[in-house]
Amino acid sequence: MAESPEEQPAVERPGGRTARVRKRILDATVTLVASHGVAGLRYDDVAELAGVHKTSVYRNWPDRDELISEALVQLAQDEAPLPDTGDLRKDLVGFLTALAASLSTPTGRALVTAMQTAGDRTGVRQTVRTYVERRVAVVERRIEHAVAQGELPPIDPYFLAELLSGPVHLYVTRGLREFSRVEAEKVVDIVLAGVRATTP
Repeated sequence: MAESPEEQPAVERPGGRTARVRKRILDATVTLVASHGVAGLRYDDVAELAGVHKTSVYRNWPDRDELISEALVQLAQDEAPLPDTGDLRKDLVGFLTALAASLSTPTGRALVTAMQTAGDRTGVRQTVRTYVERRVAVVERRIEHAVAQGELPPIDPYFLAELLSGPVHLYVTRGLREFSRVEAEKVVDIVLAGVRATTP
């Protein structure tokens, strides 16, 4: 028996109505994950916030974890940049400042909340892990270049990346104080001084 128009999958038309609807649904998902966590996400709420019928959400994402994962992948496209200007301190301070600003937005809070509430949802946890690893890899590459250029002594780049970004996540998660450029400069100066003083 042929499917009714309501049951047929949407046809992808880049830049067309389908793409716009999908974008609204993904944006709504990110907003709701930021507010209620992964476990609290309901299709009804996504549809209402996106301004679409619930069947549009079900039709495109019959699995809720896939919906959350795709929304987080979209979020990952807006990650903080880390240019290589030749000045390691300047680059790292700029990265931490941008990271704090990104995590403080509704979409950034969705990522933090997803990290904390994914539970045993393997697909969501893997998406979050991939996003974090991608962001850490950006810092690792800059640190590896700094070591090669003699700006830093040899050090585990992953360990150093975590030392630098950890305080940003704590500030944003707790929400007690703003993580400004002043805090970014302090973190970078203390961490880099410690590395240079303690690494053979």
